[in-house]
Amino acid sequence: MDLKDYIRGIPDFPKPGILFYDISTLLRHDDAWQVAMGRMARAVRNHLPDLVAGIESRGFLVAAPLALKLGCGFIMLRKRGKLPGATIGLDYALEYGTDRIEIQADAVERGQRVIVVDDLLATGGTMAASIKLLRETGAVVPAAAAMIELTFLKGRNRLDVPFEALVAYDS
Repeated sequence: MDLKDYIRGIPDFPKPGILFYDISTLLRHDDAWQVAMGRMARAVRNHLPDLVAGIESRGFLVAAPLALKLGCGFIMLRKRGKLPGATIGLDYALEYGTDRIEIQADAVERGQRVIVVDDLLATGGTMAASIKLLRETGAVVPAAAAMIELTFLKGRNRLDVPFEALVAYDS
């Protein structure tokens, strides 16, 4: 099954000149969704994760069912102020400005193996910051994964862990 057949491109979203790859069309097709999660599980299983960390917000759609399929826990990496309780955060640079990603302070036990997952890897800034934040909590990050990779943006080059993607777009 070619998963690209279930992902639609929406031009000029969220702003002119951007082609947005929409996974909602894949999510609503049960066979494609099952195949995607099976392939993702096979791609990361050998990294032996204890936890799967999803990056807000579409990353949650991939990471939570992946964790269930792998038989491990799921944790959230969220934007500033979105998580209850004590948090640990990391500010990181964007192309134009900065952002912050946070995790609950008690989400990871030192030495736990955590795979970072998002729906899409573009420039790699948020994924790289997520890996760094998890390491600051004492996690071991053996790999990262996404459903889609925009290879022309070279985001993979910003990651210092193996990276897996189900589909790639070159433009």
